[in-house]
Amino acid sequence: MKDYYEILGVSRDAPQADIKKAFRQLALKFHPDRNPDNKESEEKFKEINEAYSCLIDNEKRAHYDRFGTAEGVGAGYSPFGTGFGDIFEDIFGDFFGTFSGQRRQRPTRGQDLRYDLDITLMDAIFGAEKTIEVPRWEDCAECRGTGSAPGKIPVACQNCRGTGQIRIQQGFFTISRSCSRCNGTGKLITDPCKACKGQGKVRKYKSINLKIPAGVDTGSRLRVSGEGEIGLHGGPRGDLYIYINVEEHEFFKRDGNDLYCEVPITFPQAALGAEIEVPAVDGAQKLKIPSGTPSGRIFHLKGKGVPRLGYHGRGDQIVRIYIEVPKSLTPRQKELLEEFARINGDDVNKSFKEKIKDLFTGAEK
Repeated sequence: MKDYYEILGVSRDAPQADIKKAFRQLALKFHPDRNPDNKESEEKFKEINEAYSCLIDNEKRAHYDRFGTAEGVGAGYSPFGTGFGDIFEDIFGDFFGTFSGQRRQRPTRGQDLRYDLDITLMDAIFGAEKTIEVPRWEDCAECRGTGSAPGKIPVACQNCRGTGQIRIQQGFFTISRSCSRCNGTGKLITDPCKACKGQGKVRKYKSINLKIPAGVDTGSRLRVSGEGEIGLHGGPRGDLYIYINVEEHEFFKRDGNDLYCEVPITFPQAALGAEIEVPAVDGAQKLKIPSGTPSGRIFHLKGKGVPRLGYHGRGDQIVRIYIEVPKSLTPRQKELLEEFARINGDDVNKSFKEKIKDLFTGAEK
């Protein structure tokens, strides 16, 4: 008596998931396609199938566990069980092809599409609406997707006799593969449509309206469901993915949800203090400069940055102050600055090196 559990390498209380997993591994190993002209593998493959068709069926498995055989259980028992071709196809898909009859042309989802979109920083901060033109395949309106000229119909493929499959004998087993002449459709187009040249589809541009949410950044991805390529055999369209690239701004630099900028002030404003207006995305903002502000000091404008995508609130606008030195002075301006330097005890004609030397010379005295 054959021990089906031992053949599949599973325990007697193994669940069906383990039985199916063991069968898959062994069937791939001993399948005739992988072992051509190998009688030993052919017999092993037959033995594996016999064990699987018994143990995967609850009624047959119970009878086998009790009496040591599954013969006589169910009508028309065979070593491969009823509907074994469907079971094998469900496990392996199209790896080896179906075993008998015509392969079912299942609906297949269309491919996803990618579109790279450049937007401005202001679009990213406030959101925007855009219309894009996406190239994709559409069913040919002239032939309604058949590929044949109007009034004509495809004919049955003589190579596969209209089944779309070519049957190949592999030892004791018959395997079906897609017909290469008709690409598995079972039909040939004798009078192709002139509009699509027999393809049944044409390349067109589809206008799609987009809503860009506030807060997107370079690398953000937006998904538009059902706007990808058309599916096969009635399958749904794929999706369209929009990849965002935010262009650089002349004044603001973005880092996450914060905006950075540099604003110049004059020496008197830095020394005496002042209230200035700073450019911001929401309009000019007042900023108080304390007296004695050094060049490079950082100020924060809270909540004036970029919205947090998917959350409430915004980042900050970070302002770096620098003192702007005039490139040319009027005689009066020069006179006043020289007077300021004298009052301050600063010799503007001395170099930094000379000042350091005087400092250490004074320390020695």
